Amino acid sequence: MTIFCSHCHRPLQAEMSCLPTRDKQAPSTSRPFRSTKSASKARRDQINVELQALRSLLPISAQEKERLSYLHTMALVCLRLRGAQLFPSGLPPPAGPALGTELLSLLPGFLLVLSADSKLVYISENVAQVLGLSVVELLAQGDTVFDILDGRVGEDVHKKLLLAREEPGREVTFVSEMRTSKAFRLQHGGNRVVAVCGRFVALHCPPSPLTTAFLALCTPLVQSPTDGEAASQDDVFQSMHLLDMTFIDVTESVTYHLGYHREELVGQSWYSLLHPEDADLAAAQHRAVALGAGSGTAVLRMMRKDRAWTWLHVWARRDGGCITCTCRCLREEEAAHLRARQPRAAAPP
Repeated sequence: MTIFCSHCHRPLQAEMSCLPTRDKQAPSTSRPFRSTKSASKARRDQINVELQALRSLLPISAQEKERLSYLHTMALVCLRLRGAQLFPSGLPPPAGPALGTELLSLLPGFLLVLSADSKLVYISENVAQVLGLSVVELLAQGDTVFDILDGRVGEDVHKKLLLAREEPGREVTFVSEMRTSKAFRLQHGGNRVVAVCGRFVALHCPPSPLTTAFLALCTPLVQSPTDGEAASQDDVFQSMHLLDMTFIDVTESVTYHLGYHREELVGQSWYSLLHPEDADLAAAQHRAVALGAGSGTAVLRMMRKDRAWTWLHVWARRDGGCITCTCRCLREEEAAHLRARQPRAAAPP
């Protein structure tokens, strides 16, 4: 049986040259692959060299540099570049003292600087005392303020920053949970609630988005009178009452917060200073503390001597035949955050 070639229809034994020959260049396709792989490795090695060079230029200790990953290195470099853009070396720095460790330790929170597009530009080193995360660890979360905040408040924060940017110098405040270390969450049961209060400032003239920054102080929201040694803070005063909430004593610092002198309050009823809309909540907490709960907390409005209303976070506890209240003054945004999470106390039977 004769087998014919499918290409030229001649007997296969008679003509073998009609078969298509294999492309002699085919084996060479592996050479570009090997070349590309080698080039990729060379590029990676060059990138590593450049990252090591950038790391060496960072103004941090050698020990900190050793712990930096490539991600952390790039995050710090970007932070420094944004700072250099806002504070160019050819222009004088904004007026004010340099913030040393001693001065930062006196602040009730940490400092935050944002660019006009909400990018992180500066975070003071004492952030670790508030969030349990170093500046490097916080930057690993992202490069904008929204990356370190609770995502649920993103829209509200965006509106506040937009308002502040449109009206430079106008102070805005927003309250949100901030990301914290795992150790902090295990100890405190969650992230840290922080009040961010700041304004946009033109650092140089003429003002422009490249020379405008949002300068803010981030203060942790105190959850209990012993949290952060609240009793020693300037925004706290204490009062003592009979079981019917008549003042029998109050610290002198009440004058700074409410305008009254101690002598003006002793003998008055606590209820005479409360906002009418908060009377029911205050009465429920009062009954709970006086009749057996031992302690309670409430966010209330109290009248100042000038007839303005001041928000207070009140911790009350019964000490024998008296009730002692520790009161901390709040911004309106802080009060709104705490009241939204404050269950109403039920009156005991």
